[in-house]
Amino acid sequence: MNGAEARQQAVLPLRDIHLPPLPGWWPPAPGWWLVLTVLCCALTALFFAVRRHNRLRYRREALQQLKELEKNRQMPSQTLLAELSALLRRVSRCTEAENASARLIGQDWLRFLDQNLPDAPFSRGPGRILEHGPYRPASEFDRDALIHLCRQRINTWPKKTHRRRQAP
Repeated sequence: MNGAEARQQAVLPLRDIHLPPLPGWWPPAPGWWLVLTVLCCALTALFFAVRRHNRLRYRREALQQLKELEKNRQMPSQTLLAELSALLRRVSRCTEAENASARLIGQDWLRFLDQNLPDAPFSRGPGRILEHGPYRPASEFDRDALIHLCRQRINTWPKKTHRRRQAP
């Protein structure tokens, strides 16, 4: 019987074992979906972080310039007042959508600087010197108080603008 069974097996149409087809690239496995989701979230977070960093660049640069003015104690008072006023104007141009502050002078400029600050420190406080100080002979004023006031104003300027900003 062994010979008969062997003959019968040789006659049977048996085929080799076939492997299943390789999986396609689509749809990806759940792990790849997770990797894709994490990557998209990371890129979105990076985009908003870079955008915020660039949006506040004017403020960082203005505060750096203010720090340099504060260190230079030998600077004449007229020059310091002119530099502070110019710095505040540059920062206001970076933050204002309509750039209306560029046309302001005198008390209007000081009232504009008083926005979002308590007690109107530019119109009625140490900031009043910015109105006529750069154009008068050397006058006495509290340098530290004025620089602190300018720093406070730069830090309270609006963070959002509707136009492309330029560095101060």
